[in-house]
Amino acid sequence: MSGVRVLVGTRKGAFVLTSDAGRERWDVSGPHFAGWEIYHLKGSPADQDRLYASQSGGWFGQLIQRSDDGGKTWQPMGNEFRYEGVPGTHQWYDGTLRPWEFTRVWHLEPSLTDPDTVYAGVQDAALFRSTDGGQEWQELRGLREHGTGPSWQPGAGGLCLHTIVLDPNDPARMFVAISAAGVFRTDDAGKTWRPVNRGLRSDGIPDQDAEVGHCVHHIAMHPSRPDVLFMQKHWDVMRSDDAGESWQEVSGDLPSDFGFPIEVHAHEPDTIYVVPIKSDSEHFPPDGMLRVYRSRTGGNEWEALTKGLPQRDCYVNVLRDAMAVDSLDPCGVYFGTTGGQVYVSADAGDSWAPIVRDLPAVLSVEVQTLP
Repeated sequence: MSGVRVLVGTRKGAFVLTSDAGRERWDVSGPHFAGWEIYHLKGSPADQDRLYASQSGGWFGQLIQRSDDGGKTWQPMGNEFRYEGVPGTHQWYDGTLRPWEFTRVWHLEPSLTDPDTVYAGVQDAALFRSTDGGQEWQELRGLREHGTGPSWQPGAGGLCLHTIVLDPNDPARMFVAISAAGVFRTDDAGKTWRPVNRGLRSDGIPDQDAEVGHCVHHIAMHPSRPDVLFMQKHWDVMRSDDAGESWQEVSGDLPSDFGFPIEVHAHEPDTIYVVPIKSDSEHFPPDGMLRVYRSRTGGNEWEALTKGLPQRDCYVNVLRDAMAVDSLDPCGVYFGTTGGQVYVSADAGDSWAPIVRDLPAVLSVEVQTLP
């Protein structure tokens, strides 16, 4: 019987949650790497037992951990992330220049076909790749050396490459999102890149329609339609129907168009999910009511999903990598909060139940569907 494995990264360790297809009773394993920040934890689509984790801490820096048995045991991998060539400088918040400096891995994206190939998005914004299961890493320097690179500057969370989306139909195409630079696309496996931000508008930058400088929070794609992208940015929910060449706002009737995660239903390419929060300075749900919003029309028309979620005095946040879907039928939707709760909906969002309530603040949630 099929089931699911939910991979949860938190401020104080990683947790692995497993259930059968009913998704009602859960086994909880962890904390793995207790006391360490686990920024991201993700499994390989090509090998269900291969997991990668980004582990960081103030004393010992950044480590990559790998499991080959579904999270039962782990081994440390390479932690050398060196910028290729002359690092140069990028802009700082106040417009002064700072040297590029590696601080942490924000996101890990395993190859769709090869369990030994994995990409890492880091801070300061750069993209790395390993082809030996995480032991050695090489920068795909064409991204950071794009002509606009020196003008990139950090968002509130730092200058981070936090989202990597692989095109399932074209192994040479990839999208990345950088805060606060925007979305970039490669069509030649990472050798060259170009910004794909036309249609984005951002207050607070000298040119609201600039080629780069936009604070994108997350992007998502349904594998059956790789030219259609959805975006949650710093204000505005956006959609592109031409692989990022142009974007249109689809915030519609949301109570707030500010938030961090955005995900697409596993079987319905026009069904998307967001979690609005009040504003860029007040990172909690509007009116203290935790609500996931679903659009079945690819945006503009939204419905609040509240059954099983706290509807008073709730002041948690849901971070950009803390929402995911499984591929069971009906589709399961999952998210974790900064209050340490992980919720599941086994009916595509109609109702919700907590899997766990008292974890450390949740940084990431990923899901594997198991045979």
